[in-house]
This record gives sequence, structure tokens and C-alpha cells, in this order.
Amino acid sequence: MNFFKIFIMAFICAGIFITNAQEKLTLRDAITIALNQNTSVIKSYNSLETSNAAVKNAYGNLLPSLNLSSGWNWQRVSNSKGATVINYFGEAQTLGPTETDSRSYSMSLGGNVTLFDGLANISTINQKENDLQSAKYDLEKLRQDVMLQTVNLFIVLTNNEKILKFQEADLKFNEDMLNKVKEMFDLKMKANVDLYSQEYQTSNSQLSYLQAKNNYEKSKIALLNYLSKDILKDYSFEMDSSYLPESVKNIDDIDALYKTALINRNDYQSSKLKLENTEYQLSIARGGYLPSLSGNYGFSTSSTQPRDLFSRKVYSFGLTFSFPIFSRWSTELSMQSAQVQNKNTNEDLNALERQIKSDLKNAALDLQTANLQLEVTQAALKSALETWQIKRDSYTLGAATFIDQQQAYRDFIQATNNAISSESNYILKQFGLLSAMGLLKTE
Repeated sequence: MNFFKIFIMAFICAGIFITNAQEKLTLRDAITIALNQNTSVIKSYNSLETSNAAVKNAYGNLLPSLNLSSGWNWQRVSNSKGATVINYFGEAQTLGPTETDSRSYSMSLGGNVTLFDGLANISTINQKENDLQSAKYDLEKLRQDVMLQTVNLFIVLTNNEKILKFQEADLKFNEDMLNKVKEMFDLKMKANVDLYSQEYQTSNSQLSYLQAKNNYEKSKIALLNYLSKDILKDYSFEMDSSYLPESVKNIDDIDALYKTALINRNDYQSSKLKLENTEYQLSIARGGYLPSLSGNYGFSTSSTQPRDLFSRKVYSFGLTFSFPIFSRWSTELSMQSAQVQNKNTNEDLNALERQIKSDLKNAALDLQTANLQLEVTQAALKSALETWQIKRDSYTLGAATFIDQQQAYRDFIQATNNAISSESNYILKQFGLLSAMGLLKTE
């Protein structure tokens, strides 16, 4: 007896240890992990630094530049054989071997500033600021896509987990039923056809259980891989109801949904900025027809001795006015390229507007269908459960055959699986409509 008590206590403690060793993941946890560890999101965050630097550089082009330079030079002229030269009187004169060293030191400070360049600098600043904001919109759209994919993987996992638990209960029921039928068959109370039928039903139940377990394990691997988690660790998963989305009202009013989407869709806002950038690019290209004005300034000094560097000073300042007369059609090419880019970007924006309408229409139809499927499957489940209970009681009283009971039970199993899938599908379609409207909140 003491050994039995020790065994029971050890089993309970092991169960507690296993439970505590599990790491629980809720839907909220999964989304948070995905948004913080997704490789594409991290790379997009890093790219924002480049966009910020580009804006700073665009403003910097308005400021004057300043450069400091210094130099040192040494030179030796060596003539070991001498030379014959013509002197001032036209007479030949022979010079002996010579060796001359010379050194020079210099320092200069200066730069230039663009005073007018056809307002290209201003357009460039606006363009780079739009690029930065567009990158932020693209990042937020990417985060929403990552969130939706995480929701999809998590819902598939929890759906498969529910089916697995049901198939496990179904297998246990059929195994118990098979034992009962065997006992009644041994007592000559049941025909062999009932035994064969229940053996067949139990085998099918085992196959369904194995398939459900396989689907669950694969969906778990897919989610953990997406979250960059260790697939060999033990996890428990919970669909926290506090994170489930609220139902969108008036989903039949596509125009209202479309107006909401145009305000909230980050990809649409990003495309609008990209179209605006093509206008700025056109202004920059048009600046090639305008004159430019720049200034330069400098200070320099040089000497043969370091101590004499600032004895001789040179100051300079100048203005350069340039007017383009013929640029070999390069400005015309820039104008044509900017105009084509503007047309193409505008066409992309129009295509995106049409795509948004299609996304909204499809998402609304999917949600309506999912809602109807949920109602139908729940009603079918209730009916199938009642039918099976009636057939089971009738079989016990001898008013129904074993085959009738089994068929009713198989209908109940199918109805249960359909109800589980339709419930998960309805939740997923809710997230899908919110995504199409740009209302998924990643914060």
C-alpha cells in the first residue's frame, strides 16, 4: 500500500512538473513575438535609419560646405656631372655638380554654397521627407501583414488542437464501445456483424486520431518556426478572447468600408506619397532649364618654413552664374522620365484603389458566408447530437440496429468537426476584413 501511495504522489508531482515546464503562448503573445522578431520587420526598421539620413542630407545641401586641407612638399634636384649653360652674355659656361633641396608648406580653408539651383534642393527635401513617411507606412503595412499571418497560423493551430482533443475522446469512446461489444458477443448477446462493425469504426477512429495529431503537430511547427521559437520545447496555446476583434458593422455598405479603407490603409497612403514624389521629381528635372548661382570662398597660405605659414595670406570669394543653353537633350530626357514615372505611379494608385474595393468585397462576402456557416454547423451539431442520443437509446432498447447507431454517431463526429472549423474560420474572416480596411492595430 505504501508503495502504491508513493507511486501516486510521484505521478502527480511529475504531472505538475510537466505542466509548469510548458510555456504558455496566447494569441497576443504570439503577435507580440512576431512583430518583434520577424526578419522582414527588423530589416525595415533598420532601413528607416537610411531614410532619416537622406532627409538630413537633403537639408544639408542648403548649407555652405567647408573644407580644410594642408600639405607638405619636399623636392631635391641632383646633377652629379654638371652642365653647360648659356649665360647672360651668350657665352657658354660650365657649371659643376649641384644638389638642391626645396621644401614647401601650405594650408587652405574654403568651400562653396548653392544660392539657386532652380528650386531643385527644395523639391529634393520634400521628396526625401515623403520617402521617409512612405517607408513608415510600408513598415506598418508589413507589421499588419505579419500580424494577420500570425493570427492565421495561430487559429489553424487552435482549430487542429480542438479537433485533436475531440478525436482523442472519440477514440476512447470507440475503444470502450468495442470492449463492451466484445463482452456481449462472448456472452452470445450480440451478433458478429455488430462486432465487425465496431472494429471497423474503431479502426477509422484511430486513423482520424493519427491524422488529427499529425495536423496539430505540423501546425505547431509552422507557428513556432514563424515566431522563431524552439520547436523542441513544450508549449501550451490559448486563444485569449480579449484579443478577438469586434464585429464590423454594416458590412453590406461597401462604399462606407471603402472610405474607411482609403483613410486607414497604409499601402494606399504610401502610394499617394510616391505619386506626390513624382511631381517633385518633375520639378527637379524642370530645374535643368533654369540658371544656377553658386558662391565660393577660401583662405590659403604657403611658405618654405612652417614658422612663416601665415606671413603670406590669400583670401578669395567668387560667384558663379550658369545658364544652360544646350545640354545635349539630357534635361529633356529627365523631363520625359519624370513624366512617365508620374503616369505609371498614378496608374499604380488607380489599380490599388480597384484592388482595395475587391479586397473589401471579397472579405465582406467571406465574413457573411462564415457567419452563416457557423450558424448552420452549430444547428447541425445540435441536431446530430440529439439524433445520435436517440439512436443510442433505441439501440439499447432494441428498437434500432447497431448500424443505425453507428451512422448517427458518424454524423455527429462530422458535425462536430464542421462546427469547430467554422468557428475558427469565422474568427479568421473577421481579422481578414479588418486587414482589408486597414484597421488591424499592431500596437
